[in-house]
Amino acid sequence: MAEDVRLDGDGVVLRQWSERDLAQLVAIFDHEEMAYRLPVAAPFDLAAAEAYLITARRAQEAGHRIYLAITSGDDLARGEVMLNFAGRTIGYAVGPAHRGQGLASRALRLITRYAHSVAGLPTVYLDIEADNAGSAAVARSVGYRPAGGEPAFVEDKGRRYALHRWTHTEPSPPAT
Repeated sequence: MAEDVRLDGDGVVLRQWSERDLAQLVAIFDHEEMAYRLPVAAPFDLAAAEAYLITARRAQEAGHRIYLAITSGDDLARGEVMLNFAGRTIGYAVGPAHRGQGLASRALRLITRYAHSVAGLPTVYLDIEADNAGSAAVARSVGYRPAGGEPAFVEDKGRRYALHRWTHTEPSPPAT
């Protein structure tokens, strides 16, 4: 799974991050809410963006994960989707300046389709905090459903929080 991945559909393009995106990585992730919700450096400056890009490339080269920039027409990165192959989990984030355009739903739909049809993962998961209504709405719009069960507790930057699992199963082909 270390090949370059580029997904195009529904008005979005998911593509590899590159050095030309460093300033945009900072613009997306150097925000109070992003630091609160995501395990990223805070503040997220140019050095953090460079380290993030190196980590993303190494994870992809090792076949563990892919990190893709969410773009729309003009190639400007507006957010990110990530697929963790071993954990079968997907993560997504859209920069605060780019919300309200349906980018997260469209990007999640594309990466979910890729996970099922190309990566061969019949079931994929999202982990969402209970109070993250925006993320839950995105998940529902793409067909994810709460999995139930106990949440996973995580500690990051001195904050302990619960992540609730959501699931998406590859649709069965129609009966013939």
